[in-house]
Amino acid sequence: MPPIMTRILTSTKKVDRAAIEKMAQGIRRRVLEHTIKNNGGYLCQACSSAEIFASLYGAILRLAPLEKPLSPWEFPGVPHNANARYQTGAAFHGKKLPELDRFYLSPSQYSLVMYAALIEAGRMDEQALDEFNSDGGILEMIGAEHSPGMEIMTGSLGQGISQVAGIAMARKRKGETGRNVLFMSDGEFQIGQTWEAIQTMVFHRLHNILIFVDLNGHQCDGKVIQVMNIEPLHARLESFGTHVFRIDGHDIDKLIECGSIAEEEKPAVVLCDTDPCRNMDFLRSRAPKFHYVRFSSEEERKEYEKKLSLFNIIE
Repeated sequence: MPPIMTRILTSTKKVDRAAIEKMAQGIRRRVLEHTIKNNGGYLCQACSSAEIFASLYGAILRLAPLEKPLSPWEFPGVPHNANARYQTGAAFHGKKLPELDRFYLSPSQYSLVMYAALIEAGRMDEQALDEFNSDGGILEMIGAEHSPGMEIMTGSLGQGISQVAGIAMARKRKGETGRNVLFMSDGEFQIGQTWEAIQTMVFHRLHNILIFVDLNGHQCDGKVIQVMNIEPLHARLESFGTHVFRIDGHDIDKLIECGSIAEEEKPAVVLCDTDPCRNMDFLRSRAPKFHYVRFSSEEERKEYEKKLSLFNIIE
């Protein structure tokens, strides 16, 4: 990782590394349990990004506290002027204040992972996942703007970064000092809209944007390098004018270090090299299909139940 040459944010929050490690394992365990119960889930995304989400919610993000974990509400209907009951899922991040951060999830297939992270962080009720993907609920498989932790509909991959660029520009013009932190996946860098947004961010000197990218090397159609190679991603992003760090995405200390930077002139991107089978080596037999785990038989599901019991013991 290149040396950090930017200002370091000061924080009164004491980092409990052990607690963040436990949170990461809790995210994996909850997603594994959910996958077994529902005969499917984005389990490999949890394995690759657990430390990123745990570090974000456990140390990096400056969010308003909640009095208690929130319970998901019923779907409020589509947003329009006459719908007074409509609200986004941003309430799970607490009150919006000018000096606080706002967090955005771009690849909505990670929604289940974010829900697990919200529970582990004490921001959502522990039983909330029972409502996952249910009629009339807000815990959608592909999260929308009303889903817990979300406030924009990122739609197709590559659209989240454009929306966040617009929000960051508006907050900068209003004089707000809070950061706009975005989580992305590696496949989004195959998309032209991503690079257009990066040009815009750099041109307008949107230094209030911090992006974490899960580079687990896999997407729906196979390995990223085989679908459309994006490397050398570090050099490409630097050539566009961003401040780039490349780290081990499971290294909590490095994640927190990169999450404390305050770039004065340009957006920062943290490239996180990760393993889609981290702490769940039994997933490697599914290669090369790591995008979504679905069981082919009841016997296979029962095998995963055994893995869950071992996983809990190890934890």
